[in-house]
Amino acid sequence: MQNNIIPGLFVGQNFVILKEVDSTNNYLKNLASNSKPLIEGTVIMAENQYAGRGQQQNGWFTEAGKNLTFSILLNPRFLAITDQFDLVRAVSLGVFDALEPLLGAELKIKWPNDIYYRDSKLGGMLIENMIQGGQIKNSIIGIGININQQNFPEWLPNATSLAQILHRDYDLQALLSEICRCIEGWYLNLKAGKIADVRNTYQSRLYWLNEQETFNDGDALFNGTITGTRDNGLLVVKNNNGEELEFSLKEIAFVNKK
Repeated sequence: MQNNIIPGLFVGQNFVILKEVDSTNNYLKNLASNSKPLIEGTVIMAENQYAGRGQQQNGWFTEAGKNLTFSILLNPRFLAITDQFDLVRAVSLGVFDALEPLLGAELKIKWPNDIYYRDSKLGGMLIENMIQGGQIKNSIIGIGININQQNFPEWLPNATSLAQILHRDYDLQALLSEICRCIEGWYLNLKAGKIADVRNTYQSRLYWLNEQETFNDGDALFNGTITGTRDNGLLVVKNNNGEELEFSLKEIAFVNKK
């Protein structure tokens, strides 16, 4: 089934809804690998995604028909490979901008790209870049947002949804349309060279920014304060000795308050 329900310039103009799929990222990757070129901005949405993945191969649990699970194809060939984290920033900001009018100041981006409300996870994403000839050929952006689901398994103790927070159900396609519109806006900012704006805005919306919190570096717990991110996406945490430490994704964990 294909519609053009998303009123942007290109994101969502080729829109496909699937009843069920293992992963919208896998489905879109298979489409993109075919010899026939796929339109940039193609969006694949699944009513039921039964093998979705998050960062570090974490599973993503979703109840069929209750949440947004979708993937977007982008071709950020204008980005240097060393700047590919800027795409993470732009997409995160797009999701944030779409949800912020509903959720207000307690909405944050948990580094690198989870969407948090207070201390609970509302959504996340997995961006897979195909590198060819020293440049990014295309990017598959998988996004999962909890919308109307009310109950989560015990192994997801800090999951939440829009319905749990605001006590009402939401139209999934209307929210998808707004998210795609906002992602397109930040992506075009990136393409126009407004990298400083993307980086500064992303940093200002970080979860735990400038707060004294507890982290795990794989060896021990330590207290520190997030001061921002490097251009390449490394997280910067100042410890109690005043040292600025840098971490990649698998090198640090947030010790959740719950």
